[in-house]
Amino acid sequence: MPHTTQDNPESWLDNYGDMLYRFALVRVRSEATAEDLVQDTLLAGIQAFDKFSGQSSVRTWLTGILKHKIIDHFRKNRYDSQSLNDSDLGEDLLNSQFDQQGKWQIDLVEWATPDCSLNEQQFWHVFQQCLDRLPKKMADLLLLRTLGDVSSEDCCQVLGYETTNQLWVTLSRTRMKLRQCLDVKWFETK
Repeated sequence: MPHTTQDNPESWLDNYGDMLYRFALVRVRSEATAEDLVQDTLLAGIQAFDKFSGQSSVRTWLTGILKHKIIDHFRKNRYDSQSLNDSDLGEDLLNSQFDQQGKWQIDLVEWATPDCSLNEQQFWHVFQQCLDRLPKKMADLLLLRTLGDVSSEDCCQVLGYETTNQLWVTLSRTRMKLRQCLDVKWFETK
């Protein structure tokens, strides 16, 4: 398949740099790390371009390379993550939100129209604040599994969980903590 001018590696930074940077930043939450990952992605793409079959767009191909770079980043840095104990996992938060019969004690806030909220820049600012309040390992898990669409098995390997059950319990508690923060910082102000 012939390559177009947009496929020219010299134009990749201009054509795909911003998209790749945003993709990485949402997942790694560090501007410097996101920049490094994009640079590594573009370099890997240039080095492997002669093997690019053209079965997908260059954009899709580079995004795939970036996904692997992000997973490698988390794998390399997993030992830097602090281990989680029961209080980090939000056991008190879980217990305080349910009655003896397992029913919600709190009034859940309606999410209204998520499409509108997701498009609002303020929402993403509050979302990032809530994400920053989570323990690093919980935030990394949420980003990899939910936003990065990384498999449970790969998340276990990358983040050091012994079982997928442990991963799913932590992910559930992470989502609950994030939801509680968003309820307080976003939905109650609307």
